[in-house]
Amino acid sequence: MSILEAVVLGLIQGITEFLPVSSSAHLRVFAAFFNWPDPGAAFTAVSQIGTELAVVIYFRRRVWAIISTWCRSLFDRGLRSDMNARMGWYIILATIPIGILGLTLEDHIEGIFRDLRLIALSLIVFGLILGAVDRMARRERQLEDLTLGRGLGFGLAQTLALVPGVSRSGATITGGRLLGFTRPAAAEFAFLLAMPAVFASGFYKMLDIGGNEYAGWGATLVGTLVALVVGYVVIAWLMRFIQTHSFMPFVYYRVALGVLILVLVQFAGLAPEGGAGVG
Repeated sequence: MSILEAVVLGLIQGITEFLPVSSSAHLRVFAAFFNWPDPGAAFTAVSQIGTELAVVIYFRRRVWAIISTWCRSLFDRGLRSDMNARMGWYIILATIPIGILGLTLEDHIEGIFRDLRLIALSLIVFGLILGAVDRMARRERQLEDLTLGRGLGFGLAQTLALVPGVSRSGATITGGRLLGFTRPAAAEFAFLLAMPAVFASGFYKMLDIGGNEYAGWGATLVGTLVALVVGYVVIAWLMRFIQTHSFMPFVYYRVALGVLILVLVQFAGLAPEGGAGVG
């Protein structure tokens, strides 16, 4: 992978990780559009470390409060009812489902799940679900209203993101909206919940960088750094945007992109397996 490809893909990763449009789908689709080889699941996973570092920086006060309070609550019973201590447990427990399914479905994630037709259908179907839920859901719950059951609800929704095209943020936010949380509250917890799974996946997939992977270490590090910087800007923008806007613009975009992919595969000769097919 060239540095130019890494910069472009890092830019795409940073822009799309937090918007409910699926970053893994965009990395896969743009590589196919430019006739580049599939960047691979390893590059996707490692570059997401950059966007999760952006989450840590943007929500640094919340992240520090959760980590420090949770750690102290292990020894101080009086802190165990504190919201930040409880959120620490909710994030840990809600991460278990995606961890189990991610390891179970690893071969499919790196194989059939990256078929452009499946990605296109996922963009369309889950985009429409996001739009419907966002319009009909109640909107009064805040992060203070989290319970273990609601946290696990977020976690189960996050497992849908294992399929490229679904969108981690989109699936988890949709789950949060179904549970009655406001858009900002659902988005914030979705981003916080993603951290353990994304960091674990990224560090695990580091073992695959180089070797038979198309993206080497140099390109992967460049893409990750670009994703960090751009991701921070996108988080800041999105958290302001959803204060007064719905997710419908992203729904329209998802449907349009999904339809475009299906048309190009069916009539323009875009190979479902994508790219040039060589590393």
